[in-house]
Amino acid sequence: MNEATPRVSVIIRCCNEEQHIGRLLSGILEQTLREVEIIVVDSGSTDATLAIASRYPVHIRHIAREAFSFGRSLNVGCAAARGEFLVMASAHVYPIYRDWLEKLIAPFAHPEVAVVYGQQRGDERTKYAEQQIFEKLYPVGGMQITPGWFCNNANAAVRRALWTELPYDEALTGLEDLAWAKAIGQRGLRVAYQGEAGVIHVHDEHWRQVLNRYRREAIALKRIAPEEHFGLVDFFTCLARNVVSDLRHAQRDARLREVWLSVLQFRFMQFWGTYRGFASDAAIPDNLKQTFYYPKGWDHEADITSGEQRAALRIPYATLGEDDAD
Repeated sequence: MNEATPRVSVIIRCCNEEQHIGRLLSGILEQTLREVEIIVVDSGSTDATLAIASRYPVHIRHIAREAFSFGRSLNVGCAAARGEFLVMASAHVYPIYRDWLEKLIAPFAHPEVAVVYGQQRGDERTKYAEQQIFEKLYPVGGMQITPGWFCNNANAAVRRALWTELPYDEALTGLEDLAWAKAIGQRGLRVAYQGEAGVIHVHDEHWRQVLNRYRREAIALKRIAPEEHFGLVDFFTCLARNVVSDLRHAQRDARLREVWLSVLQFRFMQFWGTYRGFASDAAIPDNLKQTFYYPKGWDHEADITSGEQRAALRIPYATLGEDDAD
């Protein structure tokens, strides 16, 4: 990597990610954008994560496991970064194409854009219902400046100058990205979505982990927007709507017999976790219900790998040392 001042700093949060971090780091080294530094923030890994990371040109920072929060780990990485743009990447994602970073920072050509988030898809380990969530939240397409404050730090970038003025909230149990986007929106700045900056996001969770993820995110969302509520009526309504939608999509995809039980389990854990995370009596806004909780539409997506030009930029991970990636 270039020793001069980088244009982009990639900040990777990790803890026991030996199965995934090698693939992400290999993908970063394949990027067409060369002015990049990589900062790994580890919160107490006990597996081979740090040994794998040390094989790459990275700067490693440490945070005690008991001191961890999503916002704090990002702040540690951002404070060590020198790039004009700060890219946040979960350790269990990896870019699909060599121009991922170029595409991700391209919307910053618009001066009102403060944060950009990119497309996410699952792999063969991704539960069917979560794939439906990915397709709804991260549609196929190009860049668009969005009207709200949804974004996701598994695959996102911010202007470093703005982060120095507004670090991430270290007290939240999750959704530090939404809190940051909401805060910059109050300054008149905008969020952009870049559908051409795609990553594979590997979630291979046990059911209890799914429940806990949605529970802590609901606790955070309640703090970010204290007027919100998710009661038993919301639980049953969202559970029924999403299960029916997922099963209809599975039938269309000829996968109904394969995934129906997983759909029921995932959606129950998702919405039961959300229900348990909420305590206030106020109503959750309809637009947020649509974004977070209701099914995706029925437009059939184009293949994200289609097109000769894009296919030529696809990263051939099978030739990059799969021992490090897996």
